[in-house]
Amino acid sequence: MSSALQSDFVAACAYLLKLKSKGVSLGLGRMKQLLESIGNPQLSVPCIHIAGTNGKGSVAAMLEAMLRSSNDTVGLYTSPHLVRLGERVQVNRSPLTNSELVQYVNELTPAVEEGKRRETAAGIPSYFEFMTALAFVHFQKSHCAISCIEVGLGGRLDATNVVIPEVSVITSIGMDHCELLGFTHAEIAAEKGGIIKPGRPIVIGRLPPEAEEVIRATALQRGASVTSVVEEFGPDLEEYPTTDLAGSYQRVNAATATLALRALPARFQPSVSDAAAALLRVDWAARWQKFVVDGRTVILDSSHNEEGAGALEQNLRAIRVNSTIRPVIVMGVLGVGRARPLVEVCSRYARELHLVRPSQTRACSFEEMEDLIPLRNEANVHRSSVEQIFPSPGVCAVGQPGDVVVVTGSIYLAGEVLVRIDPARGPYEGHLQDF
Repeated sequence: MSSALQSDFVAACAYLLKLKSKGVSLGLGRMKQLLESIGNPQLSVPCIHIAGTNGKGSVAAMLEAMLRSSNDTVGLYTSPHLVRLGERVQVNRSPLTNSELVQYVNELTPAVEEGKRRETAAGIPSYFEFMTALAFVHFQKSHCAISCIEVGLGGRLDATNVVIPEVSVITSIGMDHCELLGFTHAEIAAEKGGIIKPGRPIVIGRLPPEAEEVIRATALQRGASVTSVVEEFGPDLEEYPTTDLAGSYQRVNAATATLALRALPARFQPSVSDAAAALLRVDWAARWQKFVVDGRTVILDSSHNEEGAGALEQNLRAIRVNSTIRPVIVMGVLGVGRARPLVEVCSRYARELHLVRPSQTRACSFEEMEDLIPLRNEANVHRSSVEQIFPSPGVCAVGQPGDVVVVTGSIYLAGEVLVRIDPARGPYEGHLQDF
């Protein structure tokens, strides 16, 4: 990167961090105002809108791969990023470059500042709102045929909920972000169901009964047809589409993505064979992703909440079935509520449990994680850090050659480890995470 571009990039990031410092505030007023001031770019590219407690990123990546198999130009907007901010905004899986980020920050800033000068009621957009608007502009300028838009948080009041999608998707509903979305499955479903648009089809994954009831009632009210993974594929996972992403839950995600693809207008649909082949080459990092490091199999996992803990247990159980040696688990979690089920699962399967703190202000302390370890725990528990466990590329300081080392508990932790395993993906831009 040239010194001039580096300077411009630093300035662009400083501007984004200024927006980030204002915190998270759900609502659509600021977003609509910003988009109207730049010509509503979100309306120029057809899209699929994807919400869910877990699986929405994987489903978005699967849909992108299938749509791109027909040689269309496809946009992908996801969050958070693993390593670099530009990973959030991709066209044909090419992340936004630093120079493009600088260009769009410079292009959008005047609209933000004009709104500030007018002292409008909506106020200054948040960091996530700005990045979402930036993604819409990039997809428009890249002449995308279609885009896959992942909801950031919830649905009804999320910044992405300004689109008029060809299809809406709700992958799953579990107990996460309860302080913002509600403390029952029904309440959370009402928030996520806010993405359902009049007359636009909705595809649902496996949902708790009370959540599905809310989603179906909302869809009926808005004249949106509902397609259910359970109704279409049944209870037997062996009947579900296959994908290169590991875990039985990814077959549910593959089925969800397949049904969403079928619900699209015919002009967007690749052949059945091309779509099936694309599901076998989905590129979605840190979802039970395997590396060989220092003679160990290192697995990066992004399970980070109660629902994710169930999926993690399935994968850890499979390791035990295939090996007499328990895995070494490296775990760091954001939030005690999320940590409890994850600590319980990891304690059941680990030979060694290495507790670390992701470089985020909401990371659990060692004491908080240790207090959650069950009395029946048989794992040797250690306090450590990412730098100690992965001190340099090609080196893993825990376990022995032949061991399986599982890194889990937070997508932020997975990103920190990924960049130490593969420095070419860096530098790590953890300071540009949302909150």
